Amino acid sequence: MALAHAILAVLVDCPNSGYDLAKQFDGSVGFFWAASHQQIYRELSKLEKQGWLSGEIIPQEGRPDKKLYYITEAGKQELQAWIAQPCEPAAIKDDLLVKIFAGYIASPKIILDELQQHRQAHLEKLSIYKTLEQRYFQNLQTLSLAEKFHYLTLLKGISYETDWVAWCDRAIEILR
Repeated sequence: MALAHAILAVLVDCPNSGYDLAKQFDGSVGFFWAASHQQIYRELSKLEKQGWLSGEIIPQEGRPDKKLYYITEAGKQELQAWIAQPCEPAAIKDDLLVKIFAGYIASPKIILDELQQHRQAHLEKLSIYKTLEQRYFQNLQTLSLAEKFHYLTLLKGISYETDWVAWCDRAIEILR
C-alpha cells in the first residue's frame, strides 16, 4: 500500500486541510500505517497533481489561508480499484524479535527490560483502542456500514495489542 491510498481513505469521508488531515491520520489509519506530517504534506501535492484530490483555498483573517483537500471522482475510482486488488499478508519486520532470537548472547536483564518496555507500550496502545471502542462502538446494531468497517480495523488493533501483551508476559515468565 502506498501512503496515497491511506490519505485517500481518510479523505473519502470528508474534506480536510493538510493540518487537520495529519491530525486525523494520527488518530485513525495512522494506528496501522505510519507517516510523518511532512510525508503527508508532500503526498497531498502529488495527489493533487495526479487529479486524485482537488484543493480549495479558504481565506482566514489573522492567519494564513487554509487549503481544504477533497477527493475527486478519479481519486475515488483509484481507491476503489486499489481496494479490489488482492494484497499479500504483511511480512513481519520487528527488531525485538531479532533481538530475542539472538538474546542468549546478551544479559538476560537487558532482554527482560526490553520486554517490559514493549509490554508497557502495547498496554498503552491497547488502552487507547479500548477507549475508542467504548466511546464510538458500543452498539453494533446502530453503526453505519462505514462505522462497521472502521470498527473492524479497531478490533484487529485490539487483538494485535492483546496478543503482544500476552506474548510479552509469557516471554518474561520463561526468561525469569
